Amino acid sequence: MIRVVCLLIGYSLGSLQTAYILGRIKGIDIREHGSGNAGTTNTLRVLGTKAGLIVFVGDLMKSIIAILLTRVLFADKYADIAPLIMIYTGAGCVLGHNFPFYLKFKGGKGIATTGGMMIAAHWLYIPFGLLVFFGNFFITHIVSIGSLLLYLCFFVETIILGQLGIFGVEQPVLNELYVIVFLLTVLAFYMHRANIKRLLAKSERKTYLLKKNKMDIETNSDARDYKGEGEDKN
Repeated sequence: MIRVVCLLIGYSLGSLQTAYILGRIKGIDIREHGSGNAGTTNTLRVLGTKAGLIVFVGDLMKSIIAILLTRVLFADKYADIAPLIMIYTGAGCVLGHNFPFYLKFKGGKGIATTGGMMIAAHWLYIPFGLLVFFGNFFITHIVSIGSLLLYLCFFVETIILGQLGIFGVEQPVLNELYVIVFLLTVLAFYMHRANIKRLLAKSERKTYLLKKNKMDIETNSDARDYKGEGEDKN
């Protein structure tokens, strides 16, 4: 039952769609522009760097707040599975971000939200996550590569930390934790399936923080080229 409660807490906060809300404040539905994705990268391209950073921080914070809330409410009572329920909460946040019920289950891809989960779940995730994602970004400027590498790092590091005894729980609890993180990794790759196709075709778009990425909101000419047949709107 506690697992369901944590999923619901995470989903409730995760479904607060930062990109959509900010887009509405700016007078647009972000899902109708750019790649059609309600996340940091598309916001940065459509509304600019400042808006993209606001969305990034917002998506990070909703996971962090949800997991800290779970920690305060349940960590002592469920000390034997505390790391697991933190991950359940984070998983709920990702699901809420990706599939918000009030937006007809059309949200983002959950990478910044996952970053927040990693930050709140255990501090040892932070240095490797930063190195993998931002190291790749500043070398390739391709967000999707960093996103997929971040998830692979998350999965591998979870197993390493678990087997080293860092989480302090029994093996059956660890096995369940590994399954949840594995399923989140599979979901991330599924959400990036169009990006993977473009990566294989060497046509994935690069993103820059200090250079112009902004798409024309009125015409979306760049966006139509980027979306192709609309496959990236998931």
